[in-house]
Amino acid sequence: MIQDLPEQSEKQKDAVVKLIHLRLKLQELKDPEEDEPNIRCLLEHRFYKEKSKSVKQTCDKCNAIIWGLIQTWYTCTGCYYRCHSKCLNLISRQCVRSKVSHQSEYELNICPERGLDSQDYRCFECRAPISLRGIPSEARQCDYTGQYYCSNCHWNDTAVIPARVIHNWDIEPRKVCRSSTRFLALMVWRPVLKLREVNPLLFNYVEELVEIRKLRQDILLMKPYLLTCKEALEARLLLQLQDRQHFVENDDMYSLQDLIDTKCGRLSSSLTEIHTTFAKHIKLDCERCQAKGFVCELCKEGDILFPFDSHTSVCSDCSAVFHRDCYYDNSTTCPRCERMSVRKRSLFREDSQPEKD
Repeated sequence: MIQDLPEQSEKQKDAVVKLIHLRLKLQELKDPEEDEPNIRCLLEHRFYKEKSKSVKQTCDKCNAIIWGLIQTWYTCTGCYYRCHSKCLNLISRQCVRSKVSHQSEYELNICPERGLDSQDYRCFECRAPISLRGIPSEARQCDYTGQYYCSNCHWNDTAVIPARVIHNWDIEPRKVCRSSTRFLALMVWRPVLKLREVNPLLFNYVEELVEIRKLRQDILLMKPYLLTCKEALEARLLLQLQDRQHFVENDDMYSLQDLIDTKCGRLSSSLTEIHTTFAKHIKLDCERCQAKGFVCELCKEGDILFPFDSHTSVCSDCSAVFHRDCYYDNSTTCPRCERMSVRKRSLFREDSQPEKD
């Protein structure tokens, strides 16, 4: 192409200069070794050699572009850390996936800053010199850990901070380091937040959480009906909550994503829809589930009752269901509990009577 241009023209000179720069860049980007292993294990990372040549990525170590056509690069299958093959032996960050496996808990103090001097004015991860004035490198604070990092370890990514959600009901994304970005991304769906212990007062100020808690309690009461119903099992109704499996196991554990969706209003609408589907199956569509309902033994009137109905109360001892007004107005004991007590006393007397010869 250069030979086709007019000799000594400006276009030919520019093309020659560009060609020289490209050849120098190619020489700079060439990997030192051509025969790289397919798997490398470092700092609990499990790196696999990538075969994609067209996808442009950024190296997590040197912050430079990975040119897949001419460079060998690796990706960790656990935390998706990407880097050039020539940067592999220089990485200092542990695999975040292993951290999630060993320590599946959040930092619940808001930005626990200790000061740059406590880090000896070095990056918390790679120990490169940093300062607030940007000489030799800018110190960037991670809002999750409170530590300071260099620009190679902190790319000004943003994420929702769990401590700010729990204590301030604040889902505004804040700047975090690369390690925290991946850690929070891997943890976001894990139900590790027990709000009743961490911040029980949150339920007094956030009405949406009270609504979600009631819906979850109702779903737990519906679970035995759905697990013992052939039609419900064939329809796989409980799989509607497969993304939030903890909702059918308990009512007090939350994931960070649960709280974000609650704040945005998404969780309330989706959970209400699932709650309606479950209740419709039990109370209207399925005769077997209807047969497991209760009749209020105190007034013996009204429709069939279920423990998840809003106007009912459940005996804490025998799980019998009554109208709420009947239950609290009644001064006697639960009729079902009384019958069970009489039956036990009768059996005890029969067993205690001596046998006749």
